[in-house]
Amino acid sequence: MDKYRCTVCGYIYDPAIGDPTASISAGTPFDKLPDNWVCPECGAPKDMFEKV
Repeated sequence: MDKYRCTVCGYIYDPAIGDPTASISAGTPFDKLPDNWVCPECGAPKDMFEKV
């Protein structure tokens, strides 16, 4: 699965890990994240991420 980087702070969303702070399970692809999901480090919206 592809990883995505926040263009604001550099946080990497890794689908293998998910986002435990937002109760996002490991194995959740980026495109399956809820539309209101935000970067756990800086709060940037999902559209501020780019594929790495």
